[in-house]
Amino acid sequence: MLSCLKEEMPPQELTRRLATVITYVDEIMQQEVRPLMAVEIIEQLHRQFAILSGGRGEDGAPIITFPEFSGFKHIPDEDFLNVMTYLTSIPSVEAASIGFVVVIDRRRDKWSSVKASLTRIAVAFPGNLQLIFILRPSRFIQRTFTDIGIKYYRNEFKTKVPIIMVNSVSDLHGYIDKSQLTRELGGTLEYRHGQWVNHRTAIENFALTLKTTAQMLQTFGSCLATTELPRSMLSTEDLLMSHTRQRDKLQDELKLLGKQGTTLLSCIQEPATKYPNSKLNLNQLENVTTMERLLVQLDETEKAFSQFWSEHHLKLNQCLQLQHFEHDFCKAKLALDNLLEEQAEFTGIGDSVMHVEQLLKEHKKLEEKSQEPLEKAQLLALVGDQLIQSHHYAADAIRPRCVELRHLCDDFINGNKKKWDILGKSLEFHRQLDKVSQWCEAGIYLLASQAVDKCQSREGVDIALNDIATFLGTVKEYPLLSPKEFYNEFELLLTLDVKAKAQKVLQRLDDVQEIFHKRQVSLMKLAAKQTRPVQPVAPHPESSPKWVSSKTSQPSTSVPLARPLRTSEEPYTETELNSRGKEDDETKFEVKNEEIFESHHERGNPELEQQARLGDLSPRRYSSQYFK
Repeated sequence: MLSCLKEEMPPQELTRRLATVITYVDEIMQQEVRPLMAVEIIEQLHRQFAILSGGRGEDGAPIITFPEFSGFKHIPDEDFLNVMTYLTSIPSVEAASIGFVVVIDRRRDKWSSVKASLTRIAVAFPGNLQLIFILRPSRFIQRTFTDIGIKYYRNEFKTKVPIIMVNSVSDLHGYIDKSQLTRELGGTLEYRHGQWVNHRTAIENFALTLKTTAQMLQTFGSCLATTELPRSMLSTEDLLMSHTRQRDKLQDELKLLGKQGTTLLSCIQEPATKYPNSKLNLNQLENVTTMERLLVQLDETEKAFSQFWSEHHLKLNQCLQLQHFEHDFCKAKLALDNLLEEQAEFTGIGDSVMHVEQLLKEHKKLEEKSQEPLEKAQLLALVGDQLIQSHHYAADAIRPRCVELRHLCDDFINGNKKKWDILGKSLEFHRQLDKVSQWCEAGIYLLASQAVDKCQSREGVDIALNDIATFLGTVKEYPLLSPKEFYNEFELLLTLDVKAKAQKVLQRLDDVQEIFHKRQVSLMKLAAKQTRPVQPVAPHPESSPKWVSSKTSQPSTSVPLARPLRTSEEPYTETELNSRGKEDDETKFEVKNEEIFESHHERGNPELEQQARLGDLSPRRYSSQYFK
């Protein structure tokens, strides 16, 4: 995964750009023609036996001046050659190609000094000589010697370099403009040798430091590019800190170098900035140009390294971000897997209202327990989205992790919702069964409270029938479902145990309804018997007349009169008596059976404690067929 890193600037590009900077620095400092640095010959330069004042001839040729120097003949050849080599390497290649103009000031010296100077120049001058001016000795005898001696040397130099003898600086001004000559030669060119040496030394030191720094950045960039990324977060953090410390150190060196370069440039430009009427000489202008070009290369170095570091730092940060994300992903996934496993083990739906309510409390605790892991997982998925949007190099690996986290969260949330729905239905299911059981218990209690002896009168029968009708009317308060509706609504809950329990409760409901039906039939028979009129029978002739009571039984509104009223003294026929006795026996038998059934149900069915809503109290509904 970490091997798929991509950089906009590979280390080869950094190396190429810094190598270009190094090449430009060498070109600016003309290292190909300047093997020496000012600091290496600083003592010889400070002796000032030769100077590059910055003046130019008419055609732009650089002027090298040999001031009066009493110990010139005692200068070692090596020192002379080093100084000449250094001075001739400073002007630009274009200017040096024109040739150098040499001015030898020997006005206070002897012919021997002039001769020694010419000899050394002829032997060791490394540049292209264009013209030599000699300010001859001012003393008469030495001037005479010089005039005689120069005749012999002129022929020797004739094929090489023209030599012009001048008697005074005024004569020299006829060849070279005063503005290109120093004050010592009667000119107006400002030149301070100590300052020139300091500026040259500082410029070369700056260029060398810039070159060295660029090389260090090359090495550091190659080191960063070849460093293998760690596998652990701690190692990555240590590596990031280590690289950052090295980068900060190099960055500080670049900033310090930039300040030094700016300060040096300001020092070179100081005469012109401090004195508005003052102008920089050619040496100073060249130094300014050199420093500006070096500062441009410094800026290029900073940009190249800054871009490379920015991408390397981003690479390390993204590596660390990926490791953090992977670590947090493993923790979040483990937590979600544990929650889903716990949720999967939560399979109970309860076998009573109390049990279901307990399960709901446990489910509520699980839901509360899941809030923090779910929030962390969802937040981690958002972090992953941000990494993808920020063009993380491992976006293809992060994207499926985010999808998996959201999928696990959705699975748990949907599972919770489904569990709530099932437990809610289970609670409603058991409440409806409890309602059915309570209704059955109340019905059984009502039937049991209707004593047989109280139903021997029409008033008692009417009261019993009215109580039954009233109780059956209470079913309107319970919007009970039909068995088919009951099955359709609670199909998911109907395990074997729950189905058996529902069948038992509904079977009891059928039984109670059947008892009510029988009780109503029995009571209706009693009512019909009690309202049946007595059929009068004519007495036998031999019988004496009896008193007939004026009271007669009132006909029942619910049972029509079968025949005319019979007097109380009129005996029943044998058939009627047998029929009447049989009816009484049947009625009492039915009531007795009901009471026994009631007593049996009261004692033998304590488990029917659930409640449910069942509609349509018609007897014999055969509800058990819907649970098969």
